[in-house]
Amino acid sequence: MKMSFRWYGETDPVSLAYIRQIPGMHGIVSAIYDVPVGEVWPLEKIQALKDRITAHGLALEVIESVPVHEDIKLGKPSRDALIANYQQTIRNLGQCGVKVICYNFMPVLDWVRTNLTKTLPDGSTTLVFDVEDVADFDISQGLNLPGWDTSYTAESLKAVLDDYAQVDAEKLWDNLGYFLKAIVPVAEESGVAMAIHPDDPPRPIFGLPRIVKDRDDLARILAIIDSPANGLTLCSGSLGAGPQNNVEALVREFGGRGRIHFAHLRNVKLDADGNFEETAHKSDCGSLDMAAIVKAYHDVGFEGYARPDHGRMIWGETGKPGYGLYDRALGAVYLNGLWEAIGKFAPQAR
Repeated sequence: MKMSFRWYGETDPVSLAYIRQIPGMHGIVSAIYDVPVGEVWPLEKIQALKDRITAHGLALEVIESVPVHEDIKLGKPSRDALIANYQQTIRNLGQCGVKVICYNFMPVLDWVRTNLTKTLPDGSTTLVFDVEDVADFDISQGLNLPGWDTSYTAESLKAVLDDYAQVDAEKLWDNLGYFLKAIVPVAEESGVAMAIHPDDPPRPIFGLPRIVKDRDDLARILAIIDSPANGLTLCSGSLGAGPQNNVEALVREFGGRGRIHFAHLRNVKLDADGNFEETAHKSDCGSLDMAAIVKAYHDVGFEGYARPDHGRMIWGETGKPGYGLYDRALGAVYLNGLWEAIGKFAPQAR
């Protein structure tokens, strides 16, 4: 397991110099943030990002993410030109040594939380999702929930929602299949593995279709093209927020088939109504048995990339909620500690 850390570029308050000091850190997960969605990522920008990272003794082998343009998800006539651009971005990333591209196929919004700064009993703050808050929210009034793409105006949001009124789950599946059949062969040729991220949270939101929610959805995606280059980002926090999902079992099934390329490892505390809050990584802090999940990865011989994903804001740290240094660093060391202990004291043949 190659431990990595999400970094948002030169504007990120967490520096590469600090990330390098985390024991067992292999590499950085990042992206090009100043190229509009749908355009080709220039080779020189990718190489410049890689050079900044490798200068600090860290690898750039995972990109999160190359966004998928809404016209591709909607199946509009413009999608072929946009997919051609996506294909060229894959080629450019492969040329620069990138091994895994994380992406998602969530309509309009990547993730939804209702509060980014809930104070926990220990004084730390965290991200939460409240079912009633979402049910009471009027999407027609605009984007003012955490995690939404603020580049939408009220008019452009209305337009894209009107477009999605014609797209049900099966149509979205068709559009995902069209996309995968176009990009996976290019990824194979480029030495890159595509790794789709599950819906976050794994349920329909505001009437928009969500198709990466559970075990059956993951299996259906992998069946579209049976290739190692068509794989998964298995996010324990996203999938773990769905009561129907047994994350350990998902790791054993899909990791055992070699189709998990990127592991997002975080814990959540979930209640019976579907509300959840993000917690410290340790198993007894949330609803997920992180030790069992890490052991499942070890048992299936996982050699891919992992990151501690989100963390709380602790010790007075400020910055991008979920992406501070301290709690994610604690998570990375905890996960690496589990991995080492499992390997030394509880080895299991595949």
